[in-house]
Amino acid sequence: MLCWGRQLFIAIVILLGISQMIAACGQKGPLYLPDDQAAQPAGGKTAATDQGRSEPAAPPAPPEIPGPEPLPPPIR
Repeated sequence: MLCWGRQLFIAIVILLGISQMIAACGQKGPLYLPDDQAAQPAGGKTAATDQGRSEPAAPPAPPEIPGPEPLPPPIR
């Protein structure tokens, strides 16, 4: 036989779980932060300045992602 406190706790956990599932339903959109380059126009002045070149322009380098910071030395 379960005590009423345990039954109440289980009911609250189930209610909170269902409410979180309902609240998350319908969340749409990109799962990443958009690049700053996407906001800039693709053509424009660069196409006019590249007309005199004989070689094609190189694509821009992707932004460098910083690595993890080094760990401090262990304390002895």
